[in-house]
Amino acid sequence: MQRMNHQSDMQDTAEHVPFEEFRQGLPQGCFRVVVNPALAAAFVSQRTCAMPLAIALIGPGIAVALAGHPWIGGPLVAAGILLRWSIRTGAPRILLHLAARMPSVYEQATGHGVMEVRRADPAAALR
Repeated sequence: MQRMNHQSDMQDTAEHVPFEEFRQGLPQGCFRVVVNPALAAAFVSQRTCAMPLAIALIGPGIAVALAGHPWIGGPLVAAGILLRWSIRTGAPRILLHLAARMPSVYEQATGHGVMEVRRADPAAALR
């Protein structure tokens, strides 16, 4: 029979922090937020509708470039690619920004394992 100590038991089950408490305590450093970057990129992309917007820029950009206007089509394609890249690289920061302002984003992100919120250790903050 395997025995688990109490500390590892507590680490496995994270306490749910209500949105209002999170929103008020985040600027004071009351919480430690862990974001899964891979899940955050997909979550933020879906939440901000980045993929349809990128397609709306890239598709017509390619069509315009092939129609003989590369100086118009090229920047549209570049803007679509840049949009996707910036969402992917900045997803953790964007997610934290959205979660601190929108209860639905906070609940979805914490509920689906995209973001984990734990109370900060006050003793560690003083070191």
